[in-house]
Amino acid sequence: MFFLAAVSYSQEEETPEEKTTDSISNALSTDVLVMDDSLSVKKIRNINPLAPSKAAFYSAVLPGLGQIYNKRYWKTPIVWGALGGSVYAYTWNNDNYKRFRTAFKRRQAGFTDDEFNGEGIFPLLDDGDLENQQERFQRDRDLWLVLSIVIYSLNIIDANVDAHLKQFNIDNDLSLDFEPYLDLNAVTNNPTYGMALTIKF
Repeated sequence: MFFLAAVSYSQEEETPEEKTTDSISNALSTDVLVMDDSLSVKKIRNINPLAPSKAAFYSAVLPGLGQIYNKRYWKTPIVWGALGGSVYAYTWNNDNYKRFRTAFKRRQAGFTDDEFNGEGIFPLLDDGDLENQQERFQRDRDLWLVLSIVIYSLNIIDANVDAHLKQFNIDNDLSLDFEPYLDLNAVTNNPTYGMALTIKF
């Protein structure tokens, strides 16, 4: 019988605390020993389990601050530009919506002194145009509000995920091996052989 076996192994062990602390501090140890196959210590990697939540909190308080905390400085102008642009577009559409709404309401009340009436006998925009423009700017304003909320949320998610990814093991000793595999079935006493895909990480 031939089969392909995937084997992956990684051993991580926390170092004991040098001094007595409470259970919360003990559970959040930041030193992780990375060990290889022969159980010899290769290096010590510092892990901060609170880093992702801190980064998310900072980005929630001030967009872009979580990216600075993660030392991804190049992302900060992108966050500020995207969020600032969407807030500006929302404000601009909201102001125009109010202009056309005010003019439309005054026209309905019988006044002709709005900014869209013009100086001649015929108005620059009639009542139907004012209503259409009002609805268009209202729709665009609501769309930019939703986009602003989405960009703000993505800023928080990006900071959180980036902080998680920074703590992944990116050791140079990553290997992939493809070799013959032989095992003995304990029940039938028949050999089981094939090829094994071994992944070290």
